[in-house]
Amino acid sequence: MSSTSFWRLLVVVVISGLTIVRLRSHPIPRRELVRRLPRCVAGLACFGVGIGLFFASHLGTGPWDVLHAGLAERFDLPVGVVINLVGLAILPLWFPLKEPIGLGTALNALEIGFVLDLVRPHLPTTDLLVGRIALAVLGVLVIALGSGLYLGSGLGSGPRDGLMMGLNRLGLSIRAARTLVEFSTLLVGWLLGGKLGVGTAIFLVGIGPLVHIFLPRLLLPPLPQRGDGQPRGREVAPIYGGRTPPTDIARRSAAPSAADPPERQ
Repeated sequence: MSSTSFWRLLVVVVISGLTIVRLRSHPIPRRELVRRLPRCVAGLACFGVGIGLFFASHLGTGPWDVLHAGLAERFDLPVGVVINLVGLAILPLWFPLKEPIGLGTALNALEIGFVLDLVRPHLPTTDLLVGRIALAVLGVLVIALGSGLYLGSGLGSGPRDGLMMGLNRLGLSIRAARTLVEFSTLLVGWLLGGKLGVGTAIFLVGIGPLVHIFLPRLLLPPLPQRGDGQPRGREVAPIYGGRTPPTDIARRSAAPSAADPPERQ
């Protein structure tokens, strides 16, 4: 067995175990699962494709993928496998931060890297600068759509998003937590050999406003209450926005006449 296969198998086994434990301790009604799971899976697939478009542009990627690319270069592993392993490594940090692990959390840690490695060899490339910029812009659009779908499904945020939310629970604002985490990952990734560029700037400038447009329109109502009166899931915050609390998003998305202005990352 190759090292790539070993690490991918390890991620599959651990994440599958987490998924089983989560579903047994917090069962989701079948009707809600049928409604929410396809949206979550589709959103995470969009995430993987969007990251692939950034790599195809050769103009740089978002902060986390600068780190992933640097680690992949250092350890000679596919970027998708590194995304899986980093997601898995972050999850233990959730426990002291008291972040609940959801089904979407487990799927996030497993699916994005797999989709990236699957689609990356088949994505178009070009030497024309305008074409490369177009790939990066398309990438941020697809990632923002994926964020709205998977966060809006209400099945739990991903490992990296949950880390920011956990820091928010400790008193940091979402904006400060996101800045701290993403600046740190960007710096470490750059030191490891990850590439920065115009694509990095496109991601940083574009992801916030776009997620803030998509998420309220794709946000589903919270999961039904458990027998003890506690909700099965919790509302998600727009971690790429930073100003609008999740309760406001849920309230405005439920009101037909409410207008939701775009917000930046």
